[in-house]
Amino acid sequence: MTIRIDFRLALRNILRQRRRSLIAVAAIGFGVVSMMLSVGYIEWIYWANRELATVNQLGHIQVAMPGFHEEGLADPFRYLMPARSSAIETLERQPEIRNVAPRLAFNGLISHGDSTLSFIGEGIDPDKDPSFRNLLVLQGRLPSNRDPKGIVLGAGLAANLGVQTGDTVVLLANTASGGINAIEGHVRGLISTSMKAFDDNILRIPLITAQGLLRTQGAHLWVATLRQTELTPAVSARLRADPAFKGLKVVPWTELADFYNKTVALFSRQMGVVKLIIAAIIVLSISNTMTMSVMERTVEIGTAMALGVRRQRILRLFLMEGGLLGAIGGVCGVILGYLAAQAISAIGIPMPPAPGMSRGFIAGIIITPSSVIQALLLALATTLLASIYPAWRASRLVIVDALRHNR
Repeated sequence: MTIRIDFRLALRNILRQRRRSLIAVAAIGFGVVSMMLSVGYIEWIYWANRELATVNQLGHIQVAMPGFHEEGLADPFRYLMPARSSAIETLERQPEIRNVAPRLAFNGLISHGDSTLSFIGEGIDPDKDPSFRNLLVLQGRLPSNRDPKGIVLGAGLAANLGVQTGDTVVLLANTASGGINAIEGHVRGLISTSMKAFDDNILRIPLITAQGLLRTQGAHLWVATLRQTELTPAVSARLRADPAFKGLKVVPWTELADFYNKTVALFSRQMGVVKLIIAAIIVLSISNTMTMSVMERTVEIGTAMALGVRRQRILRLFLMEGGLLGAIGGVCGVILGYLAAQAISAIGIPMPPAPGMSRGFIAGIIITPSSVIQALLLALATTLLASIYPAWRASRLVIVDALRHNR
């Protein structure tokens, strides 16, 4: 009953000083909106790096011979896996896995007329490989199993070689037996990965053509795409414990995405600083509001204590006022922040190309339940923290001095 009465008194005191309370609620709401928009933008960056770039390039889970990711480029034929085995059949039977795509990595020389350049290539299954999702087709079309001689080049490599779609090129590479083999094909399309360094070197051809060039039937990687990224840890752990994968290495995308992991670590530290600044703004504004309230109500506080109201109740009353301001400001800030995030995402945030990228992108804002909870907790925690000293000061007033205040 006492808490209910104190709650009503705290609400009345907030409504009594409407202008001051409105300023305090606006300060809290502004801080919450700022936090939600900044955190939402970072969440979009995480999502874009994870789903649009990292997972589409690496897949959710890769299966390879031990040591391939560390030393495979230096000696690729040492880490070849068979075209079919019990392990790949087990992969394809997993209910969480959408498809399994083999990849065969190789490098060599590409020639057109008098021009010859080196390339870094991959033989892929065009119908299953997830890497096609983050490729921008500038000319022509992507590789197809129905066109085994169709070769897709990075835009930079094609420009340096001086070729367009339809031109004939020759690929030269070392074979698995140690010899040299060459095939003739045509440029089927020009692509861009948004990373200039990749676009200047990459080359993609159907897996069957790559196996014919290298004279092998195996692959270096089995790339598994899951139905949801969140299933990666559970599926990886189950595959590692399966006897069919003995002698193979199951690697989730999180262990391969070094750039993504460093990006998350960097932005997490930056967001910690942003939250600290927002908390400081809220604390200063609410502390000022509560201190002014105590000064104006000194006589009222003295009268209440003279009538027998305990100091602990005075302390609780002012803390409750601060908490109510935080709750009201937090809820208003969350609503406004969500609406602002939806409006900004609908319009889009045009971003220039990042260092090393060849094209810009349109960013958005993603509001997650965790960001909403964090914003509300920040509003409540900072307002309660800011109310502690004014509330303690009010509860420690001397009754006689409080009654004679301003007289």
